[in-house]
Amino acid sequence: MIKILFVCHGNICRSPMAEFAMKDLAEKAGRAAQFQIESAATSTEEIGNPVYPPARRQLEKNGICCSGKRARQLRQEDYARFDLLIGMDGANLRNMQRICGGDPEKKLHLLLDFTGRPGEVADPWYTGDFEATWRDVQAGCRGLIEWCRLREKAADRAAFQAAATDRGEKTDEHSDY
Repeated sequence: MIKILFVCHGNICRSPMAEFAMKDLAEKAGRAAQFQIESAATSTEEIGNPVYPPARRQLEKNGICCSGKRARQLRQEDYARFDLLIGMDGANLRNMQRICGGDPEKKLHLLLDFTGRPGEVADPWYTGDFEATWRDVQAGCRGLIEWCRLREKAADRAAFQAAATDRGEKTDEHSDY
């Protein structure tokens, strides 16, 4: 199981959009059971609040429900609980490093680093452009789910080759087993 925590400033716009978009993509790919996906904030400003109405409407417009989601803050222990902690912008990443006490295991990333156009997901709280944020979130989540698939395939190949080596068999490094 791959455990992913999406993080933004308040956990009411970008990170819950990413959380529920990723859950939707995993479900549609038949891989929901392979993921644990949550979201959190770096600040305390919105703790306990629901998803911001325009962000909720953007999700609903795309057939995704986020009912029951309440903002929570990132905690230091989340670093041990999750395999990947994914921020939306540089300020999020700096605050994540501060809260988590660094990143010795290289778990902290930006969402758009999983796309062909790395950068920051603009904060619709300030831009008002929830559609642009949705496009960025979708691109990032699609790239992330593909990255996870390739990572799992590489791990499966390594396990297969190690087992074959243990049995004294030769393997073709370029085969699909």
